[in-house]
Amino acid sequence: MYKLLPKPKSQIHEDFSSESHEIASIDHLPCPEFLREAIFAAGRFWELEAAFGCLEGVVRTAVGYFGGDLIKPSYKEVSEGKTGHTEAVKVTYDKRRISYRSLCKAFWASHDPTNKDFLRFGIETHYRSAIFYGDEDERKAARETKVKQQMKLNKRIVTKIVPCSRPTNNDLVFYIAESRHHKYYLQMDHIGLCESLNLRSAEQFADSHLACKLNGLFGGDGKDKLQDLKDFMERYDLLMPDKTKLILEVILQASAAEKTLELEE
Repeated sequence: MYKLLPKPKSQIHEDFSSESHEIASIDHLPCPEFLREAIFAAGRFWELEAAFGCLEGVVRTAVGYFGGDLIKPSYKEVSEGKTGHTEAVKVTYDKRRISYRSLCKAFWASHDPTNKDFLRFGIETHYRSAIFYGDEDERKAARETKVKQQMKLNKRIVTKIVPCSRPTNNDLVFYIAESRHHKYYLQMDHIGLCESLNLRSAEQFADSHLACKLNGLFGGDGKDKLQDLKDFMERYDLLMPDKTKLILEVILQASAAEKTLELEE
């Protein structure tokens, strides 16, 4: 199970510019003092995880179940809609590179927050649109971005902004989903990459920074995925196993050939 990381009162370093500083540990994460976590729900967690994985400053993503009472629920139990849980994504991010407010903005852009089907959460569906805030600053950022998003739309936003804890001060627990649900787009089309990175268990998928970024690349809505892939390979060259590099080279060549054919048509 996963709980939100504590929020130490550390100073933000203003001189953070080198990529070598970003990769501060063997799992490709900055120092823990700079990490924060946030939880969002927006229907199916596959698409939402990829949307967050695209963002600069997001270092890990995990899909799971949140908000209910059943301990260690399964996908089947949650999908039956009787546990109180919803599909959710836990985002681990570097506070120096992206703000909670920016995560909220990406959340609004990732789905249709006016979808009335979300109003049937707990009755006919386990899907919901929700921002789970951890403190007053996060609540304020979520509400302010919601107001701005509402001003752009002609329909009422049905997204709920709710605390990560109950009135009894008991924190809700984020239960990690089964391994097959993590990094969906990476697993669906590029299982060889998963094997090259030794990703098998749910925890391994959730903890992998490279998997987070690759899933965002393959599942996101980037306009130039070919260039995005080139940039990824250059940026993470020193961190990837040789087998991973070879597979990405093949994918890159195939993507380039496909793009050439499209231009010729």
